[in-house]
Amino acid sequence: MIWGVKTPKASGEPAALIDSGARFIPALRAFFSRRAPAADVEDLVQEVLLRIQKRQPAPAVNNVEGYLFEVAANVLIDRGRRDRTRRRSDHCELQETHHPVDEMSPERVLQGREQVARVMAALNALPERTRRVFILVRFEEMSYKLVAQRLGVSVSAVEKHVMKALRHLHERLRDQDDVDNVGARETRRPG
Repeated sequence: MIWGVKTPKASGEPAALIDSGARFIPALRAFFSRRAPAADVEDLVQEVLLRIQKRQPAPAVNNVEGYLFEVAANVLIDRGRRDRTRRRSDHCELQETHHPVDEMSPERVLQGREQVARVMAALNALPERTRRVFILVRFEEMSYKLVAQRLGVSVSAVEKHVMKALRHLHERLRDQDDVDNVGARETRRPG
């Protein structure tokens, strides 16, 4: 009987081994509680008992307690291997604090549209070739080499056009942010 549920015994398997396993549940819990997170202890104990139950008929076990803790140690080793393979330590729980709901308020939508309009205006202010190179590299995700071949220019020229576009966009958007911040401060001043 494991966890209060009767289990069928394999033919030839000593009933004493299964009964002894159930008798050692508190000791197994203590063993796992020192070596694994508290949330995993019951699962690990259950895994030990399942492995004992699935054991193929074999010679009788003389040292039941030693055998149980050897199985328990192997369960821990196997769990560690699975965790490393699945990179369990890299996972995180999906909690509201880590992933807050992003509400799309009308104000937020308007701000997004204004930002897109500023970026488009800054892009349209670029020289035609620079804008075309930038769009192919950043939006179409083409390599510098492929853009150079398509436009019949050197890779170095493509790099220069991209840098020129980035510099231009940075300056234009930074200037616009400065204007927005000054305007916001002036509207907040008591008059």
